[in-house]
Amino acid sequence: MGFFSRARKKEGLLVTAFHADGLCVASVNRPPAAKPVVRTASFYPAQPSLSVEALGRVAREQRAPAFRNATLLATGEYQVLSVEAPNVPPEELKTAVRWRLKDMLDFHVDDATIDVLDIPVDKNAGPRAHSMLAIAARNSLIQARQDLFAAADAPLCVIDIPEMAQRNIAAQLEPEGRGLAMLSFGEGGGLLTVNFNKELYLARHLDVTLAMLREQDVERRHASFDRIALELQRSLDHFDRQYHFVSISKLLLAPTGVPSLQDFLAANIYMPVESFELGDVFDLSQAPSLMSIEEQVRFFLPLGAALRHEEVVL
Repeated sequence: MGFFSRARKKEGLLVTAFHADGLCVASVNRPPAAKPVVRTASFYPAQPSLSVEALGRVAREQRAPAFRNATLLATGEYQVLSVEAPNVPPEELKTAVRWRLKDMLDFHVDDATIDVLDIPVDKNAGPRAHSMLAIAARNSLIQARQDLFAAADAPLCVIDIPEMAQRNIAAQLEPEGRGLAMLSFGEGGGLLTVNFNKELYLARHLDVTLAMLREQDVERRHASFDRIALELQRSLDHFDRQYHFVSISKLLLAPTGVPSLQDFLAANIYMPVESFELGDVFDLSQAPSLMSIEEQVRFFLPLGAALRHEEVVL
């Protein structure tokens, strides 16, 4: 199985994400013309979290066999690389991309599971070369994750990545005809994405963790803020040069519990900076625990992954 499998089951998608201190389980319902409703947002403390015992408990309590089961890879378990789209028939695309990745990966390309995401071009620019995002992970890691879920009686249908989970949330907040930048932070670092027309155009990891944002020492905390602002300026300037047909409306900050970050970035980058909460995206009436900022931080990516539409994936 590669990334983004299309297998289906009747009960919808159940996402399990592994954190250092436990497992997050999330699912949503998507009623027409209304906010997605959070059906499940449960945390199971466990150390280690990546174990058959911990996952088996989750699978039993959440009736995982009745669902399409999904999981998220963590930072460091995969790579996202921008490559020029090969001019080949669709059935040869992954083979051609694999060849282009052979000198870009930090492991041998023959040991890689690879998937691709197209980046749409300017419709008014005529035929031209364009880029794709290639996602690569070690075969051994993908196989181990499949084996883990199979042993817990929750066979995997989808292996997803944080970039796509964040894209899904940003797609709910995009202004019509404008691009949207989004920045989130977790235990593995920061993630900057840019969406346009609900497509992912840019993804950048920032080497600043949530713990660094919450550093008690003011000088250290502001040093992290400075690093974020510098990386944002570089990434957004590069984006503007490469995708001049996309006008980014603003930068949205995902929940962090660090309100001073918004003030700092608003004073140091050239576009509007706003914060949002999960209640702006989801109906939280069935998940009152998500009114807590700490829980919103914990469930941001799992709920983003639970928003996934099978039909939009390559």
